[in-house]
Amino acid sequence: MVEKLIFKDAMARLATAVHVVTTDGDSGRHGFTASAVCSVTDSPPSLLVCMNAQARSYEHFVANRVLAVNTLTPEQAHLSGIFSSPLESDERFEYGEWEMLNTGAPILKEALATFDCHIEDIKDVGTHSIFICKIVGIRHADLSQQGLVYFDRAYHKAGQQTAFEPELTKPKR
Repeated sequence: MVEKLIFKDAMARLATAVHVVTTDGDSGRHGFTASAVCSVTDSPPSLLVCMNAQARSYEHFVANRVLAVNTLTPEQAHLSGIFSSPLESDERFEYGEWEMLNTGAPILKEALATFDCHIEDIKDVGTHSIFICKIVGIRHADLSQQGLVYFDRAYHKAGQQTAFEPELTKPKR
């Protein structure tokens, strides 16, 4: 079996976008910081979001059955800390400018990209749940914006100036 620390150290080597995931509905407005978000398919457009089942807002996401994934820019890095802090839910939303698209889940006005979703299915795996989400609305910033990534336990900027094409090499025999 792989030790927990070895697993965490290896996962720290995977660069990932930083998101604030939000919900609103009968169970109230809540949000958390997430890096475990990825596309599932483009037909129908869907993504998955992983959330710790012990998180204090977990039951609210399950009850509301909607969420928005707000992908952060480097200028919004402070929101990552706010939405992973002990602040109460209402206090968290005092930071940033929030709007709505289709589902009523709060979307961050200046997010790099926002995916407005209905939670279609929930799969439990160990300590976390995987929300399988149907995308019903998208908003994104212009391509001149940089993205915020988390790599080796630190924040980094990702964007056009770092893009490159890998060289094709012959395989070693």
